[in-house]
Amino acid sequence: MKRRTLARRLAAALGLTLLLTACSQSTNAQSSEQQSTAAVSPVAGASAAPSAAGDNDLTGVTLKIGETGWKQQQLLLGQAGLADTPYKTDFSLFQGGNLQLEALGAGAIDLASASEIPPIFAAKSGGPGSLNIIAVREGNTLTQEVVVPEGSAITDVAGLKGKKVAYVQNTTAHYFLYKALQEAGLKWTDIEAVPLSTSDGLAALLSGQVEALASYGNAIISAHAKGATTLVDARDILSGNFLYITVPSVVNDPAKKAAIADYFSRLQRAFNWSRANADTWAAVVAQQTKQPVEQAKKTFVDGEAQRPSKFVPTSPEAIASQQDVLDTFVEAGIIDKAFDIGDYWSTAFDADLEKIAGEYVAP
Repeated sequence: MKRRTLARRLAAALGLTLLLTACSQSTNAQSSEQQSTAAVSPVAGASAAPSAAGDNDLTGVTLKIGETGWKQQQLLLGQAGLADTPYKTDFSLFQGGNLQLEALGAGAIDLASASEIPPIFAAKSGGPGSLNIIAVREGNTLTQEVVVPEGSAITDVAGLKGKKVAYVQNTTAHYFLYKALQEAGLKWTDIEAVPLSTSDGLAALLSGQVEALASYGNAIISAHAKGATTLVDARDILSGNFLYITVPSVVNDPAKKAAIADYFSRLQRAFNWSRANADTWAAVVAQQTKQPVEQAKKTFVDGEAQRPSKFVPTSPEAIASQQDVLDTFVEAGIIDKAFDIGDYWSTAFDADLEKIAGEYVAP
């Protein structure tokens, strides 16, 4: 916001420099790794629906897309027979949405996806005009948990007092750990909070360096495979709003804007396909996440039953939900000053998203 001083902006930018550099390097390496990884063959009979790109010539467009954890979007489009886009796609993997936002700020990707939390910190660092939140994908809040290792004497969140707890900073894990502590009558300062990446947090938990872990996705799946138990999950804490974020220069590029709208449409139809082909999709998920197929299927089916994957336009309700998260971080002292997160939302894709919402097929 304009109220922030130049000195604070410079301090924030300096603090991000190493992360931005590392993320850009990681992006290039990860893209190369993905190109060398054998793709999973599409399911026989999967039909490609018409492109939503309209009359735009997108043959010269390369859409650089961030993903967290594993190649979920890339593989899903392939399985559903929707990967043959009129533009090129370049997918890069990151350990968290926060790192996607760093890459977006560095110009390494065009489109990031994250929970409500990473864009808050990116907006605070970059200021007005640094990013645009352009779409909401409703999704489930399963596999977001606080866990303890096998044999732990800790049986509830109150038992975390005075303990070392790993968490993924500036992500949903940060937020739901704070809220879980609050609900248990504890303050953030009542624990020894240890910010770690998803992989480092899991390693710390399994090696006994920390006594609990707040994380998500593969880290939680792997922790359970190693005997970890759940203290609390985030299904009633998180909104389930997953956001897609880009930068103004991309929004103002007609060809890239058309490519993103087409990409959202393809993803929505791919989500529909996954619900109709749960066994096939679960096998892909299990291979990528190193878990039994039946476990992967149960998690997927339970998640879609809780809150089906669905694109929706931006809305005052979605903005208010993210503002509530921001205000919670201010209350916790994690962010020093409140600002209006609505200033970072864009309605540029709402007309496209209205049409895409009509492509949704309920479970």
